[in-house]
Amino acid sequence: MTERPPSAEPAVTRRPVSGTENRTASRHWWDADADSYQEAHGSFLGDVDLVWCPEGLREADARLLGDVKGTRVLELGCGAAAGSRWLDGQGADVTALDLSSGMLRQARLAAERSGVHVPLVQADALALPFRSGTFDTAHTAFGAVPFITDTEALMREVARVLRPGGRWVFSVTHPMRWIFLDDPGEGGLTAVHSYFDRSPYVEQDEHGVATYVEQHRTLGDRIRELVGAGFRLLDLVEPEWPAGHEGIWGQWSPLRGRLFPGTAIFVAEKPAD
Repeated sequence: MTERPPSAEPAVTRRPVSGTENRTASRHWWDADADSYQEAHGSFLGDVDLVWCPEGLREADARLLGDVKGTRVLELGCGAAAGSRWLDGQGADVTALDLSSGMLRQARLAAERSGVHVPLVQADALALPFRSGTFDTAHTAFGAVPFITDTEALMREVARVLRPGGRWVFSVTHPMRWIFLDDPGEGGLTAVHSYFDRSPYVEQDEHGVATYVEQHRTLGDRIRELVGAGFRLLDLVEPEWPAGHEGIWGQWSPLRGRLFPGTAIFVAEKPAD
């Protein structure tokens, strides 16, 4: 769940980026932003909980992963790994992975606070350091998927490490949100961009080097990526903004949330045959 803090006024553009430039920007961004991100959102996410989105949908209620007791679970883009610690309490054998050393440092601090320790791995989601068929389930809440150029390759890599019958669940910003400005107020209610423009959102420094990159895909793109990697789509969840939730998270707000979806959660399965 991404919020770009206004600590500086970056040059903002929409342009193609290479996989290397994207990866470098993402790692440096999250290393630098890990502390402020956790300070801003740690109380909402918890130390031992799996919250799928700013709308506040929790795995304890949604059960999108199914029964995980006795299964092996991989969390990609785990951040502070609150979701992995919660799944550990549900009886899963959990591994939490992130590209950012800064976020994994926050995961270790949260483990100390909560007393729940899970294995942490620093690695690129496009080159998972696991044997094929290692896990029963893979998941991420706004991790990895929005920050990778070649998400077709990501889907194939996730499929590789899953066993037949394994489940892959990930949440991202709802693709229709890319039509609007990242404004939680009235300014965020007017369509200004083409839904079909897949150019990534890029913040860059004075030298034109990307410092933050976020990718856009349409709903159809995501489904084709999944199917192309051999997955079967089980569900597409679009959480509604709950009554009484008055929090604002970046461009997520009660005003916008009551009018159109802010999050898309894809639930897919690697066929058993």
